[in-house]
Amino acid sequence: MSTHALSDTAVLTGRSLRHILRSPDTIVTTAVMPVAIMLLFVYVLGGAVDTGGTSYVDFLLPGILLITVASGIAYTAYRVFLDVRGGIVDRLHSMPIAPGSVLWGHVLTSLVANAVSLALVVGVAVTVGFRSGASVLAWAGVVGILMAYTLALTWVAVIAGLAAKTIDGASAFSYPLIFLPFVSSAFAPTDTMPGPLRWFAENQPVTSLVDAIRALLAQQPVGASVWVALAWCAGILVVAWLVAAALFRRSGR
Repeated sequence: MSTHALSDTAVLTGRSLRHILRSPDTIVTTAVMPVAIMLLFVYVLGGAVDTGGTSYVDFLLPGILLITVASGIAYTAYRVFLDVRGGIVDRLHSMPIAPGSVLWGHVLTSLVANAVSLALVVGVAVTVGFRSGASVLAWAGVVGILMAYTLALTWVAVIAGLAAKTIDGASAFSYPLIFLPFVSSAFAPTDTMPGPLRWFAENQPVTSLVDAIRALLAQQPVGASVWVALAWCAGILVVAWLVAAALFRRSGR
């Protein structure tokens, strides 16, 4: 990326971040639903799940963090949709700026906003009993995985924002992504699930992400799960970026 493109991206990222600062309730709202789900499972359903002696909030948190990301990127799709349909993108396109900076401004804003939401959720988890003796390096690995997942899903959100015909359609795409952790190892061990469901749960991307984050936080060997998780993130990122770029060009912007 050229210096010109970097400076354009920085300006447009600042613009998007200022919109969030003027409406911080979007970040709080993003964290509310995952926190509510966490409290529900910990205090209502947690006692019925055998986690092999692990505190249920410790077991549960990785999946809640992924739900937080899936919830947060809906706002990215919403903001992209408003810029496209409101003519802002057309106005920017008429100016001498790098075309890719328009989308990257939204993507970087999503990374910052979701990082804040994730920090809020971890803070609530600590108040209800979450504890981890993970090293700084392990925490860095957790942050890296979460940011890779956020980056990949944000480009999926950009596709939704570019392709949607209505505001509701722009954000509704995130619902399956929010639901996906429920059919994974996030809330219960997969060996308790019936055959076909267990196969799906063990082979979908969220399970590898959850297992890698859980192992890092529990100071356990991560095995191959971290590489599988990163491979899923990289694959989703590349495909989503290519599709988003094609939609952006096809729209004439």
